[in-house]
Amino acid sequence: MLCICFLTLYPDADDAEIKTAKGKNKSPNAKQSSSETKDSQDDSVSQLLNTTIAAINLTKDLVPIALAKGILGTVANILIVAQSVIKNRSDFEAIVDMCETIREILERTTKDATATDLRGNLGHALSQLNKSVNRIYSEAASKKEQGFWRRVFFVSNDCDRIAGWEKDLDRVLLLFNSEAIAGIAISVGQLALGLQNNVIKYDSPVPPPRPSMFYGRQDLVAELTDLVVNDEHIALIGPGGMGKSSLAKAILNEPHVTKKFGDRRFFVTYDGLDPLSITFETFITHFAAALGIELAGADPKRQISSFLRSASALVVLDNAETFEEANASSALSEIPPSIADIADIPGVILMLTSRSRRNAPNVPWITKDIPPLDSSSARQAFFRIYRPASRSNAEEEEITNLLKELEFHPLSINLLAMLRSKTAGKAAKSIRHNATIPEFPDGSKLGEDVRRILAVIAFLPQGLNGKLASGLLPSLLQVGAICNVLCMQSLVYRQDNFIKMLSPIRHFVRDSLPKPDSTSLREIRAFYYRTVRWSAARNSHADIIISDHLNIEHVIAYYLAHISDGAAEETYRACSQFLDRLELHLPRPTTLAPAIFNIAENSSTCMPKADCLWQLSWLYFTLYQYAEGMKPLRAAEALYLTVGKHDNVAQCVTACSDIYRAQGCFLQSQQVLEAFQRCDSWKHLSKSMQAEAWFYLDRARVYTFTASADELYLNSMDDHVWGLESKIWHWRAKFYYGGDIVQANSRLEDLVLQCAGTGHLVARTKALLGLAEIAFCDGRLTEAMDILHKITMSEGQSSGEVLWYTVEKAVVASKQGNCDLARELIHQSFGSFEVFALRSAHTFLHASYASACIELTAGEYDKAKSHFNVMIEGCDMQGELWYKAYGFRGLGEVAFVHGEFPLATQCFAETWALCTEMGVPPCNLYSCDPFDVLPERFKGWALFLEGL
Repeated sequence: MLCICFLTLYPDADDAEIKTAKGKNKSPNAKQSSSETKDSQDDSVSQLLNTTIAAINLTKDLVPIALAKGILGTVANILIVAQSVIKNRSDFEAIVDMCETIREILERTTKDATATDLRGNLGHALSQLNKSVNRIYSEAASKKEQGFWRRVFFVSNDCDRIAGWEKDLDRVLLLFNSEAIAGIAISVGQLALGLQNNVIKYDSPVPPPRPSMFYGRQDLVAELTDLVVNDEHIALIGPGGMGKSSLAKAILNEPHVTKKFGDRRFFVTYDGLDPLSITFETFITHFAAALGIELAGADPKRQISSFLRSASALVVLDNAETFEEANASSALSEIPPSIADIADIPGVILMLTSRSRRNAPNVPWITKDIPPLDSSSARQAFFRIYRPASRSNAEEEEITNLLKELEFHPLSINLLAMLRSKTAGKAAKSIRHNATIPEFPDGSKLGEDVRRILAVIAFLPQGLNGKLASGLLPSLLQVGAICNVLCMQSLVYRQDNFIKMLSPIRHFVRDSLPKPDSTSLREIRAFYYRTVRWSAARNSHADIIISDHLNIEHVIAYYLAHISDGAAEETYRACSQFLDRLELHLPRPTTLAPAIFNIAENSSTCMPKADCLWQLSWLYFTLYQYAEGMKPLRAAEALYLTVGKHDNVAQCVTACSDIYRAQGCFLQSQQVLEAFQRCDSWKHLSKSMQAEAWFYLDRARVYTFTASADELYLNSMDDHVWGLESKIWHWRAKFYYGGDIVQANSRLEDLVLQCAGTGHLVARTKALLGLAEIAFCDGRLTEAMDILHKITMSEGQSSGEVLWYTVEKAVVASKQGNCDLARELIHQSFGSFEVFALRSAHTFLHASYASACIELTAGEYDKAKSHFNVMIEGCDMQGELWYKAYGFRGLGEVAFVHGEFPLATQCFAETWALCTEMGVPPCNLYSCDPFDVLPERFKGWALFLEGL
């Protein structure tokens, strides 16, 4: 093993292992020490005490944080007391070692710490450590105050007392364990925020400002602010329009709150979502967006939790009744416990606003019912909007009576004031019914067209797109004019081309008026389904997909839940196509999953349901949510098999195999396709489909080295679809396996020309990349850089692909010795493409690893270590093995450089275990990824493999 080699070459490594056992030797031989040996040990400990006290006092003067200075001062005092109190000083050696560890930890963790860091895990750990050292000091000092004879009499208790102190410090130091503060916790923050320095900067979401019109709540704001800063979770309860959201926004902007939470004040609104269709994924996605992060791969709750643990935070969940009244089973079962888990995170305070009292259980809510305004505040609010030139006593009295009739309901007051301003001179009584929510007119008092439009606006989660209104509702010839009148009456408002309703009005309309009539629903369905059908390319229809995506999704979900023979076929087709369009134009999680899985299966629905599940799986895969995507993929495979669509079954199997490959599970990827070749479906496949399956099988086998390079891709090489790519990968595989580099280069150059003749852009890119890899390994770095530049400038490259190959250019620049250019390329690539987000998780890991290698090459080992930790954390979130193995190998090399050989051995052993899990021979870990190879001077991994 490598650790044996280390101990042979570096004898001091023995001390590192022995040190962990100090003070814990319980063998009988330990009791046979002579008094001379004991005295010698005590003298040694006395010298160690003096040295440690001096080091602690020096560090105390250097650390920038007052709490850390206080802890170090207390630790020094403990050791000073020990010099005069503890008789058997050798028994105190473990505590001395721990005090030195505390000094090292505080020096490291507080070096670049900020006030924000102190509100998170670091502050919590320091606080706990402070309590422990103060308790130990008090006990040690109390012994000093006892008489000499009493101290001698109780010498036998020292060991037990010291053991207790050691156990207490051990518990607290776990809070700093394995860089939980200095590395991993900060790395998690970097993962959520984007790589610091070299990649993207994190722009914290700006909390909503204090409402400009906010009256009469001063005492309530003060009371609730006091609860918030004292770490209480608050539920603000009241009917629609009572001002709950405004109250929450006011609290967010109170000075004491801004001082405590800084820029970590988040406002998560669930207004506009439909409780009938909201899912756990929708809940989580809205939550993450409000935090300013985009979810990457599996376990989104863990990602949010990791982000929130990095520092204290105040999170407002606005319009919580949306998910509290959710009908989807996943929402009902997963959202409440998730809220409880978030509430349990140290330093995180929740405040929700809701019309419901079904608040998440297992959270110690302080529930506050929001009262109406008092008479004076109601008048202030009213006359803040309605400003007549003069007011008579009669009008004053009339307004006061009107406000009283409204029961001082804030939203009703605002609506009445706006209407009064627009109808000056009319009697108050004539406008009362049009302005108040409690007395909103029933359908009989509204014109038919007005009622239809109000019902539609309330039905569509985004409201009615004003620019598309005539197309969506062609039978309503006056739709634009009616919407203008409704805006003037303050029943609706315009925002970003959409005509919307305030939440209380929308809820009231839904409760008081009938659902949209069948004619309106048919027209909306026809318009949106037609848009979906014609939006495969990026055109004006695709623009509507982007602008109206929530409305389209809602209409499809409605018809999936209310399926009829006349609309069934087109609804299933629209659902499948819409998921495809989301993947193309606006990749995001969807609420359609429950409705798709709930499609009843019969002879007429199996095939369309399978198509919907297939598209759903690819939407998940595009978002790098592999675990979520596997469920619909396997369900689609089963349905295709039921209806005898064997080529479709094969597509599902090859997709599953390729997802495993993308995660680094090469052995599993290979086994999936090998098993499929033995099943009954294989003989029913078309020749082209068999070629596709062979191609993806060899994509896995090239990494496992279970076939010779000459065998790889032969079975798909003659296919008219997969032949060209197979030839390219065949010659790249020959190069990876150590074949003739000149021959591989020549064949790939010929294949590039063939690609140009066929217009096969994807194949051309793969051939050029192979040539770049060969040039890179052959030392022709300028040529490699030129080829990569040609790829990034090629027609048809997506922004994400350009980003990927720009990162490869950074690797080449680093090998050229230009680390500044390498960093700049990474920085530019992340800053240049808005399409990049954490949802492009594999690209993020790729760039993280490249950044780590660049810093490793530059000798910036702490930065490299930080990047490796960020990458490993991301790999854990996504179940990615390949880059995780690279990350542990990198951490091992950093430890090797620092002489931390047991740690290096541990990291390399983890790398070796990951290779076994992937099915990759450890000696071939980098064979198929020339750009990811570490510089030759880092030899720890090679020594480890030699020692196996």
